[in-house]
Amino acid sequence: MFFTNSMVNCDNMLVTTKHLFDHCYGKYAIPAVNVSFMEQTLALFSAAEKANAPFIVQTTPASRDYAKADMLVSIIKAAARLYPKTVFALHMDHGNEQHIVDALQKGDYTSVMIDASHDPFVTNIERTKAVVAQAHSKGVNVEAELGVLAGVEDDLSVDEAHAFYTNPNEVEVFVKATNCDSLAIAVGTSHGAYKFSGGQGLQFAILEEIQERLPGFPLVLHGGSAVNYEEINRINAAGGQLQASAKGVDPAEVKKAISYGICKVNLATDFRLLWTRVNREFFSEQPDQFAPMIPGKVYMDEYEKTMLHKFDLLNATGMAKG
Repeated sequence: MFFTNSMVNCDNMLVTTKHLFDHCYGKYAIPAVNVSFMEQTLALFSAAEKANAPFIVQTTPASRDYAKADMLVSIIKAAARLYPKTVFALHMDHGNEQHIVDALQKGDYTSVMIDASHDPFVTNIERTKAVVAQAHSKGVNVEAELGVLAGVEDDLSVDEAHAFYTNPNEVEVFVKATNCDSLAIAVGTSHGAYKFSGGQGLQFAILEEIQERLPGFPLVLHGGSAVNYEEINRINAAGGQLQASAKGVDPAEVKKAISYGICKVNLATDFRLLWTRVNREFFSEQPDQFAPMIPGKVYMDEYEKTMLHKFDLLNATGMAKG
């Protein structure tokens, strides 16, 4: 097992993102999955153990507010005990300095993200550098972001007019100045279910130039959900009103991006759509039901199937031990 000498917590197979990325670069990508409640977490860990695949479990400031930070982390720790063969990192996604300080003080996270991408370039460097110094002193990795993704997810909202691609000319200076461990880049994805309104897809020319300037450095693709059109149709057929323009990332493009240095693919929207579809269909077809555990079990089964497919898509199946 390639993690043996570098695990943060040998009992629960909790590792740093750096160890995951060192092994996967150019060969496969690690799914980084946002969780906010128990059903998601259990299904994620169950699927990972079945697939023998490494993963990153992520919490956002919004999910920590919703479930309360201690409760959410406790659920993740419990899932790790139930599925002790899993290999994973615990990541704080889209945090600010306050969120990150809290996460570092608790000592549960092996990775944090400082999102200063909306700030001017120099300010982004300054804020990221300060967080890196704090995190590295505790053995925690840092993901930074350069370029702004459009879309809406949790409490994030960026208008498409204010989104812009990552400038390849800035990446070397940024990484060297901040000493960050991975870099989230804007190459055409967006948060939420309404991606690619112009149909442009991933910008591989930009991605290729970034990789050339940062050879071997782990890159992160936010907004990596596929947004299955069948799920949208089923949700609407069961009473939903999602826009027909909902569109995600072409799975073939996600797979192709791995060879360009994408090591981490963030996933959230697909599993939210799945939750919506399962619950709308369940209560529409069985209006006499009211117990949350019944559709909850259906959701976990569907989630697990979807997650197994994601591991296969990213070539991560079987890669937790090698």
